[in-house]
Amino acid sequence: MALKVKDPATAAAKFVARGSAAGQDYAAGVKGAGASWQAGATAAAGNYEAGVQEAIGRGAFQRGVQAAGGNKYEQRASTVGARRFPEGIREAGPSWESNTAPYLQTLAGLTLPPRRPKGDPANFQRVQAVGEALRRRKVGG
Repeated sequence: MALKVKDPATAAAKFVARGSAAGQDYAAGVKGAGASWQAGATAAAGNYEAGVQEAIGRGAFQRGVQAAGGNKYEQRASTVGARRFPEGIREAGPSWESNTAPYLQTLAGLTLPPRRPKGDPANFQRVQAVGEALRRRKVGG
């Protein structure tokens, strides 16, 4: 006997209707769950790595990009992305500030080699000093 399933349009309509109304349930479900999320995510690090390696091995990323295509990217980015982008930027401001501050402090503390005439290869030492300082800030050492 064949399994009875809803047609895609009916299933999609239910998904949208129920999901759109579930904001408060979502918020209630995540409230107070940070510690258990952190513990579970930390414990799953090996599974994550294995899953990523397996996906790399079968070319999942490339196949997904090909399946979606450039048109889907443009359509979704110019509609959904454009609506969500401004709100996301506004809400990210404080985190951006605190996460960027150490890098700005690193840059402010640099003393660069003197600027040379335009085209002088020694000018690359200035770029190298910035790159090395920012990399040290990011990964240590």
